[in-house]
Amino acid sequence: MNTPAKPLDDEHTRTSLSKDALNRAFLDNLFYLRGRFLEVATDDDLYQAAAYTVRDRLLERWIRSSRLYKESSARTVCYLSAEFLLGPQLMNNMINLGITEVAREAGEMLGMDFERILETEEEPGLGNGGLGRLAACYMDSLATTQIPAIGYGIRYEFGIFDQVIIDGWQVEKGDTWLRNGNPWEILRPKLVFPVGFGGHSEQYTDEHGVVRQRWRPELVVNGVAYDTPIMGYGVDNVNLLRLWRSEAPESFNFGAFNVGDYYGAVHAKIEAETISKVLYPNDEPEAGKELRLKQQFFFVSCSLQDMIRLELANAGTLERFHHKYAIQLNDTHPSLAIAELMRLLMDEHRMQWDQAWAITRESCHFTNHTLLPEALETWPVELFERLLPRHLEIVYEINRRFLDEVRVHFLNDEARVARLSLIDEAGGRKVRMAHLAAVGSKAINGVAELHSELLKTTVMKDFNDLWPERFHNVTNGVTPRRFIVASNPELAALITETCATDQWVRDLHCLSQLEPHAEDHALQQRWRAIKTNAKRKLSNWLGERTGFAPDPETLFDVQAKRIHEYKRQHLNLLHIVWLYEQIKQNPNIDLTPRTFIFGGKAAPGYFMAKLIIKLINAIGEVINTDPQVNGYLRVLFMPDFNVKNGQRLYPAADLSEQISLAGKEASGTGNMKFSMNGALTMGTLDGANIEIRDEVGHENFFLFGMTAAEVQHRQITGYQPWEFYQHDEQLRAAIDLISSGLFSHGDTELFRPLTENLIHHDPFMVLADFDDYRERQREVDHAYKDPHHWDRMSILNTTRMGKFSSDRSINDYAERIWQVKPMPVTLQA
Repeated sequence: MNTPAKPLDDEHTRTSLSKDALNRAFLDNLFYLRGRFLEVATDDDLYQAAAYTVRDRLLERWIRSSRLYKESSARTVCYLSAEFLLGPQLMNNMINLGITEVAREAGEMLGMDFERILETEEEPGLGNGGLGRLAACYMDSLATTQIPAIGYGIRYEFGIFDQVIIDGWQVEKGDTWLRNGNPWEILRPKLVFPVGFGGHSEQYTDEHGVVRQRWRPELVVNGVAYDTPIMGYGVDNVNLLRLWRSEAPESFNFGAFNVGDYYGAVHAKIEAETISKVLYPNDEPEAGKELRLKQQFFFVSCSLQDMIRLELANAGTLERFHHKYAIQLNDTHPSLAIAELMRLLMDEHRMQWDQAWAITRESCHFTNHTLLPEALETWPVELFERLLPRHLEIVYEINRRFLDEVRVHFLNDEARVARLSLIDEAGGRKVRMAHLAAVGSKAINGVAELHSELLKTTVMKDFNDLWPERFHNVTNGVTPRRFIVASNPELAALITETCATDQWVRDLHCLSQLEPHAEDHALQQRWRAIKTNAKRKLSNWLGERTGFAPDPETLFDVQAKRIHEYKRQHLNLLHIVWLYEQIKQNPNIDLTPRTFIFGGKAAPGYFMAKLIIKLINAIGEVINTDPQVNGYLRVLFMPDFNVKNGQRLYPAADLSEQISLAGKEASGTGNMKFSMNGALTMGTLDGANIEIRDEVGHENFFLFGMTAAEVQHRQITGYQPWEFYQHDEQLRAAIDLISSGLFSHGDTELFRPLTENLIHHDPFMVLADFDDYRERQREVDHAYKDPHHWDRMSILNTTRMGKFSSDRSINDYAERIWQVKPMPVTLQA
């Protein structure tokens, strides 16, 4: 795909990129690291040897990058995120090194199945979905755009659960991604920081007679660093992802053991390791809340202590800390960094409040990812005080000073003061984490144009009134290396051939060179053949795992994302049930055959989302076995949707369902991945859909539904879903068919919570948008019957996606928020 990064001497098998050197290195790693030879090696042995072979080629670039960044005192981005959903790394790193084809040939020389080795890789599930995958895309783009960066997060022992479907229901199984080891990471056993919890805060007088505050924690755990190199595409820059694992300062209490307290002997170890044991759970029970708060504080404390260590080692002082580091808070999860940085600067390094606050405010930047009130994190003051007593004191002082500023700015407006306060006094006192992040950050940004505007007019309106200059928009993006080159190599090759360059992989705006060829029937035929081949591969994979292999000649209509009511998978289902009824009433109906594919995970404690998964599978069970209907419709649920499975799905989709209620989706990134691979979008004016539609052309996007303003108006005037149910006979028939027990073996109670909620509450206005959705789906049906027209629209969707590269997003952050410059790394020949 791209010119390989600069090779070193072929004699140096750990660094050379030649085919022979790769083979020698692979066999060495298989022998010396795995203790195997080819004839007895397992698939995992072969994968591990391949991974170490590729990693070896990252290490010199990594060391050289680190040395250059240190010597130049380059301003460094520190991306703090509770989630990094990296996906498989072997192929991605080979693409970025430029050795994919060479490695494939080297493997063939040794008689190995290259694709099988790639398939063996265990995906680290260190994220719930879009937030974690965005962080991974940004790490890729930071290295590609040659911006010095460190990603900081948690090395969860168990990631997001593996999803299996049993009797149509989601069942969660532990994600044991580390069971075979992780060849990409390097343990730093000496890079350890203490993190405290509980205890109390006390005043004391230091040796200079200054009254100070210090924290005496009840529990101290250690954070141990694990480092993963993140390689940029076509460059020699390698950045660092540093994840923290928790452990007890002393693993075994011999005192307890000697008096027969065997549980007590290991209790501290168990309690400490629990913090990084599992990706934070559903935060409904109190225990879940406590663990989640511990996890958030744990990783921000370790990360800030690490930054301070590095700055003191380089500069000897912290006075210019904010010049060295641009800290990006990825949503509210790292918001405790504001209070912890203040504590470290004042309590540990003896700064006065004003200096510490100036440094903190200049260092930190906050990305908001949601407009849903229930997703804006708050913590009960009682819990916060019990776990972080010193930090609550700091929050109170930040709040006192901030509210004094508010009172001066907005005279006699105590209602506004209450709304802006870091402490929510209504219904039980809570610490508002989004408010803490906003007050302590230099910049606040949303992640799509609509989202950023709604942020300023709804949930953060008062902050925007106070500090309009702090608000920015940075529309999300995704990496084309992962989501075109790795996911869809045949399409990538066709684009490169047609454009006569592979520059588009680094600059996605270069896809515009493809546009003059959109009318070329020969290109359209090749384009459709690639799409059909991707559909065939997905069909075979689904057949092996679900028992149903859909016809690749049907229209693949895909909705793959987290299962949530605001994503409105049930709107899609109502349309499917409506189609089912139309076919049953008129067996000779003229419909484009479709395969509806769903994918996504429901939070373990989210009953309604799990019921939606059950309904998807129940509808599929009826439709797929009904010979009168299954020639027109198939409904399938893709189990365990993750990055790896997404890479199978995005190239195969004809239609991408992005149907959330307008004003609810911050941005979305799945919409970008589908469009990049030539899928057309059925979508509302929500999140980044608006910008995608403007870029690809309104005529190449299937728009339906209310606008955000219309949604707001309907909410204010009083939304009555019952009226839609009563007045739309076909909608009512679809809902009643679900209620009748047809899809539940006669059980009329199973789906009643879902249908009753739609009829009487419908918080995300599914019924209000149904008629418009159904009409636009008719247009899809008509458009797909004209292959040349559809292929042209598909090509233009890919061609016009240049804006949605994560490289562009990172450049926006670098220029408008972080004020950082690229720092190119070069290897000597």
